[in-house]
Amino acid sequence: MKSQGEDWFQKRMNEVRSLSEYDIGETVEGLAQKLGMKPSQIVKLNANENFFIPKETLAALLTEVIGECDPRIYPQEEESELKKALGQYLGLSPEHIIIGTGGDQIIDLTTRLFLGKDDEVLSITPTFPMYQHSASLQGAKYIEAPLKGDFSLDIQQISSKITTKTRLFFLCSPNNPTANQFRMKEIRSLVEDFQGLVAVDEAYVEFANYSTARWVKELENLIVLRTFSKAFGLAGLRLGYSVSSPELATTLSRKAQLPYSVSSIALRMGLKLLENIKVVNKAVEELRRERARLIKRLNEIDGVAAFDSQTNFVLFQTKKSSSEVFQSLLKRGILVKNVGKILRLYECLRTTVGLPEMNNKLLTALEQLGEGRN
Repeated sequence: MKSQGEDWFQKRMNEVRSLSEYDIGETVEGLAQKLGMKPSQIVKLNANENFFIPKETLAALLTEVIGECDPRIYPQEEESELKKALGQYLGLSPEHIIIGTGGDQIIDLTTRLFLGKDDEVLSITPTFPMYQHSASLQGAKYIEAPLKGDFSLDIQQISSKITTKTRLFFLCSPNNPTANQFRMKEIRSLVEDFQGLVAVDEAYVEFANYSTARWVKELENLIVLRTFSKAFGLAGLRLGYSVSSPELATTLSRKAQLPYSVSSIALRMGLKLLENIKVVNKAVEELRRERARLIKRLNEIDGVAAFDSQTNFVLFQTKKSSSEVFQSLLKRGILVKNVGKILRLYECLRTTVGLPEMNNKLLTALEQLGEGRN
């Protein structure tokens, strides 16, 4: 006979099985093996990574970091040193900042601390799926407010979705996958009018026009999420941070975050890049120029329409089925993201702004597909 505890366990397991998964898609190694190619031949344009900081530059800095670290001991002063450097970078005091293992961890910390079962989380659609995933883990109800057809915020829709149970509002700006940054006045108004916590995800902000980070000096219900995975090229080291009021930062750090959650190597590597910020700025400028070229070239291909971007990726639409285009590119060793339907737009795909030679392979493949060549 089953005990009450066993019944609870089975019920909980059924709930867990129903949760959505975050799919990272095809891996380079897996695709290379399927195609009989070398991993170096695969063109990886599906995860919004930054290839404009040379791997050799990062490897040289990483070698310095490894020489400075003692892996036998827990991180000591590395976190406070990185906070000071980030404070100078952002024009804020270190007390506003917490460090995490990528922006995703801080999304998780925020939902765990501020959401209970049956609370409501509001966000836009389409957007980054991690917000819904994290809300579901807490048993919270996730509510979506669609963007307008031009990808701008529908303030009326957003306002109509807010209830007395709405505790948290996630806003990705610039937004993934639409690649646009929302109007500053509208974001400011949303933060000022909302009674709960507003999390503005600025993962791509270095490629855009402005940041809301300094607003945390005035707005206590604002937390801004940032990452080293995009502009800084450290996706593999999992390093992110947030800025908020000192009280909120202290609460998240001491009440929700586990001790020593970020490695000494990741912390020191973030500091190295801030000390060599010219390397990052140069890469961002090169990427922006290549982004403009890529959008122009995509729009010159028959049957392809690309949208403007304030990120390190480009959303584009095809006349052919996006699934068909995706599979055809996959057979050529080119990885992009098949987005499918966005609002009233069908057949959408997303590509990282890769190095020119990477983008040229994508452009050539799309031209050949337009001509019906296999």
